[in-house]
Amino acid sequence: MSAATTVVALIAAPPGLRGHLTRWFVEVAPGVFVGSPNARIRDGLWKVLADRICDGQAVMIEPARTEQGWAIRTAGQDRWTPTDFDGLTLMSRPRGNAGQLWKAASQVNETP
Repeated sequence: MSAATTVVALIAAPPGLRGHLTRWFVEVAPGVFVGSPNARIRDGLWKVLADRICDGQAVMIEPARTEQGWAIRTAGQDRWTPTDFDGLTLMSRPRGNAGQLWKAASQVNETP
């Protein structure tokens, strides 16, 4: 993968959105696109993705001057969120039940 490679992953995207991305990317698997557009094209594509993703999810991994060498953008519903952790980007998962506190498996009482 070259230093300028961009990866876009779409989940439950509206029908025309995948076709729109094929102008600048190659679809290597269903919903996974790889290409090398310049920063202006990437920013324009991201605006379209974020506006049109509706109930789906979109993730863009793009080159950046960071310790990891890339940055990530996310849009849509129930998505994982990029979180900075001492200069590294980690992903935070959405909680299944937003108001509930997390419990270890050993603390969960299951009733048959």
